[in-house]
Amino acid sequence: MKFTTILIVLFLALVLTVGGVSYWLYSSLNAPHTHAKTNQFIVIPKGSTPNDIIAKLNSEGILTGSMPLSIYLRTLGDASKLKAGEYQFSSPITPLQVLKELEKGEERTTKITIPEGFTRFDIAKRINEKFPSNPAVEDKVLVSYMNDTSLIQDIAPTAKNLEGYMYPTTYTFPKDTTAKEVITAMVGQFKKFWKPEWSEKAKTLNKTPQEIVTIASLIETESKYEEERALVASVIYNRLSKNMALGIDQTAVYIAKMENRWDGTIHKSDLESTSPYNTRKYAGIPPGPISSVTESSILAALNPKQTDYIFYVLNVEKNDGSHHFYASAAEFEKGKAAYQQWLEQQRQKKREEQNN
Repeated sequence: MKFTTILIVLFLALVLTVGGVSYWLYSSLNAPHTHAKTNQFIVIPKGSTPNDIIAKLNSEGILTGSMPLSIYLRTLGDASKLKAGEYQFSSPITPLQVLKELEKGEERTTKITIPEGFTRFDIAKRINEKFPSNPAVEDKVLVSYMNDTSLIQDIAPTAKNLEGYMYPTTYTFPKDTTAKEVITAMVGQFKKFWKPEWSEKAKTLNKTPQEIVTIASLIETESKYEEERALVASVIYNRLSKNMALGIDQTAVYIAKMENRWDGTIHKSDLESTSPYNTRKYAGIPPGPISSVTESSILAALNPKQTDYIFYVLNVEKNDGSHHFYASAAEFEKGKAAYQQWLEQQRQKKREEQNN
């Protein structure tokens, strides 16, 4: 009887001990810890053992003790899943959350976003901002990298540069990526979404892929609304069929950027430029694209609406970037007058704001 009592007591003591240790382990692993390294990268070198990693995180203040995590990894966890890398740990953070981060693995990366309608000059500036080199290089050097058209010979053998062939989206690159590597990746992304059937469709319109991308770039810069891009395309094609100048002022902006004199305002001298890109002065499409393009604009260029429209002007009633479309010059002149009146009102407001 005494022996049985002793066994029961020992069993209960064991249960209480295991329960106490389990509770301590659970509490320790799930206890949030606040640290001061949220904006710093903690480097876990390749070849680090689990003990090395835990010691490193303790020394950096991410963890407050090594025993709970060590016990967990030896019993319930899987130390083989821990990865080397560069980590930013949120604060507060629990030891278990730290483990999850270490299992995902992280490398310090840089995100770069290329908006729709960015020109190669805009892209060069953005790359220089996100991936500064040492020693620093000027934006024009990066632009010169975009003169290598070997990557797009299969799509646009007559292209003079990569304008229009660097796809606008958000990219993530390792921190030491070079400007040339970024440019190559952007062109690669364009080629991923370009479909062979689009080249065939271009032929039915008596256009080359280069001409389609050029028209798409005009559409891209003229309208942000997918539903009206095919209407803009119809105006462009109708004007081309009538041998009328396209009159797209964004080409004047592009000329100013090419000549490194864009100041945010279209001047009269810009509209009188003798550049072949000047669609106010010369009929036909420009020699090449004037911006990056999206699939939406490509599809509009390949599938223009069948209309009689040859004019469009901003819809000042909505003032949301949409347009009114016109088939007659008389109706267009009315819309243009309303736009010019609205534009002068906007300029007056700006002057008043600057004077206050």
